[in-house]
Amino acid sequence: MSIPTPREEAKSTDPALGARLRLPVHSDDLFAGVDRATTVAREHAHGNRDLMGLVDVLGIGGPFRSLSPWELEDEEGRHLIHAGSYAAVPFGEGYAPLVRTVERYLAENHDVGLPQSSLSAWRAAVEENLVAILAAVAPSHARSRVFFSNSGAEAIEAAVKFVRAYRPGGTLINFTRAYHGKTAAALALTPNEEYQAPFRPLFGPVTTVPYGDLDAFETTLRELGPDKVTAVVIEPIQGEGGVIRPPAGFLSGLGELCKRHGILVVADEIQTGLGRTGHWFASVADGLDPDVITLAKTLGGGLLPVAATIAREDVFLKMLPGVESKRHSNTFGGATLPMVVALRSLELIHEEGLVAKARRDGEVGLARLRALAERFPDLIVEARGAGMLFALQIRPVAPSRFLPVDAELVDQVGAALALRALHLGGVHGCYSINAQRVVRLTPPLNLPEDLRDTLFERVEATAAAFPQSWRLLRTMSPARWMRLARLAL
Repeated sequence: MSIPTPREEAKSTDPALGARLRLPVHSDDLFAGVDRATTVAREHAHGNRDLMGLVDVLGIGGPFRSLSPWELEDEEGRHLIHAGSYAAVPFGEGYAPLVRTVERYLAENHDVGLPQSSLSAWRAAVEENLVAILAAVAPSHARSRVFFSNSGAEAIEAAVKFVRAYRPGGTLINFTRAYHGKTAAALALTPNEEYQAPFRPLFGPVTTVPYGDLDAFETTLRELGPDKVTAVVIEPIQGEGGVIRPPAGFLSGLGELCKRHGILVVADEIQTGLGRTGHWFASVADGLDPDVITLAKTLGGGLLPVAATIAREDVFLKMLPGVESKRHSNTFGGATLPMVVALRSLELIHEEGLVAKARRDGEVGLARLRALAERFPDLIVEARGAGMLFALQIRPVAPSRFLPVDAELVDQVGAALALRALHLGGVHGCYSINAQRVVRLTPPLNLPEDLRDTLFERVEATAAAFPQSWRLLRTMSPARWMRLARLAL
């Protein structure tokens, strides 16, 4: 019996349709290479057309080709230092030591891919290592337990269920400018009208407090009554909010108040955890001892989506006890291949000393960005950073009072133009979706020193080319402005 080729299988008969089904695209086509126009047409026809249209108008949408783990090439052949991907590429693209581990697993492994309700050596190993890392800096977590999922938002959803099961009936406290995701509970904890308005009524109750204001937090506790508060959900550093750090003593003071009243604390370390800020856990480094920690991004090594919710044992068992331990589950959380990637990612961070490296490189980078802010005050309002997590807040590109659009749209356009200017200057950066006029740089933690220096040299050259923010308007041709106007309207 002959074995059908992939092409023949792609054209096999589907009885439900009663006709021969031909898939329009085959994987061989993509390995052979696809021209950009075809990719644009497919994305616009069947994907998030308006988003892809926006990045295409700005000329920052690729597709990109990886030249090395730390360098990209765009469709025009432009060389870029990779400082994008929203802190989810700790080693850059396709880092060889991580890829080799995946290749070895695919060649040698015989464990099932979706262990679900069965034992898994790979999942157990990641659980043990995560708890060991956390307990090394927060000894109270020595007996904590881990629940795996696929994204940061899912990790937040799990965390909310953990704290609700442990301390039911009260409100959750979140903070201004917070960003925790866009699924149900995560969205309710993200106080941004653009994201929340179309989906009310939201999950709740949720009470929002000014970020970094310990007096306001204590006042809120008194007004609500501490027994009416289930938990506090907080980012130790607000990443999407523009790399906002709270005042010294805020996190430790918040933790003391919560402990006094039996209120649980969830630290959202999805962007800040596992070395990005120069610490394994930014919350613990700043004096907080949270009851629950959420992780994602770095844990997947830039290869696969992996997320984890770590909870103290008593909190974990309150939601998932005995025969009721199936109260919360998902199909792909803890799957074997993602666990292989997570295990090796943790090893690489540890073995290559990337936590300390991020702290050292972060100090160098922040000093250079702050010098730029002083040198170009008509372009940069402020430079902020924590380890290898950087933000530049740009001045408005035009006074919105003279334009027939609202100020928020002007701010969004300004940030997009700054991102385009960086791209033209050879830097691939990040848009901040929960901040005003902010672009971020989230380089790989293992970025070689020469490329680190090149990165900041290119940022400096970009600032020198656009010393006043209004000059960013010149990065777009009249044709691009017309296309952007059509999208906006």
